[in-house]
Amino acid sequence: MAKLYFYYASMNAGKSTTLLQTAFNYQERGMAVMLWTAAIDDRPGFGAISSRIGLSSDAHRFHAGTDLYDAVMRQHGEERIACLLIDEAQFLTGDQVFQCARLADEENIPVLCYGLRTDFQAQLFPGAAALLGIADALIELKAVCECGRKATMNLRVDAAGKAVREGAQTEIGGEERYVALCRRHFMERLREVVSAGSAVVG
Repeated sequence: MAKLYFYYASMNAGKSTTLLQTAFNYQERGMAVMLWTAAIDDRPGFGAISSRIGLSSDAHRFHAGTDLYDAVMRQHGEERIACLLIDEAQFLTGDQVFQCARLADEENIPVLCYGLRTDFQAQLFPGAAALLGIADALIELKAVCECGRKATMNLRVDAAGKAVREGAQTEIGGEERYVALCRRHFMERLREVVSAGSAVVG
């Protein structure tokens, strides 16, 4: 029986690299895979799925209204899909996560989702929340904080490298906008912003 997997981590933990390696492993054995990623990331110069170490691949793009079950089954009817791989899975809707579960449960297609667990305010993304609730397997990929401990948090920073506490949940960016930190240093950086603001007011 196929399973629904959620590989989660903070920024810069190698999620996209792991996904692309998995796709390569299937394809090397002559098996067809289907790659998806969020349409929200349209930065120029990036492949649909790009890793920091230079690997990239084109992929189908999903929007909030995309019916993943129907789209995958149309492709599956033309060529048997051995595995479905989804990058930026935190941007899936709850309905789309259940569509992925249906592909695993009813069609016996393994679905491997890779994404962030929480945003820059330590709040769960909708897709991550749904995956944490129903995925058959939860696998944490490890990133490293500047102190050497495991990084679990995603700090959003401004152009000067200062922590950002407020804003929209989704803001596309790479290392220039986000820093992966352990919880201790994430909280310390946020407190620095509060202290600096208090000093200005005082």
